[in-house]
Amino acid sequence: MKKQAIVCVDDEVIILLSLIQELKHAFGSNYLYEKATDADSALEIIEELEQEDVEVIFIISDWLMPGMTGDEFLKVVNEKYPHIKTIMITGHADQTAIDRVRKIDSVLAVFSKPWNPASLVAVIAKNATDT
Repeated sequence: MKKQAIVCVDDEVIILLSLIQELKHAFGSNYLYEKATDADSALEIIEELEQEDVEVIFIISDWLMPGMTGDEFLKVVNEKYPHIKTIMITGHADQTAIDRVRKIDSVLAVFSKPWNPASLVAVIAKNATDT
């Protein structure tokens, strides 16, 4: 069976650590867990994983990051990797940005910070069976 990964993207390291901890608690070793502090780094990680024959199945991304906003990042991901499902977690996006995010085909959910860990895990669990 092909290895599967979840990539978390946020410029706040404490958020990344929290996300990874929650995901590992919920899903254990079912997935590889990768983290990036900006969109460009995340795109590099996705490319490396694809080259290593690891299937990235979920991306959890912040909206406000240096270089590229989350909606721009998720749009790029959707165009380049349409099979990857995405979730946005934000504390800063305005309604216009959230509306843009919701129009991206790959976006499963948008959560406000602080997010509800059980809700996040439920979205991933529900959609993992579709991969």
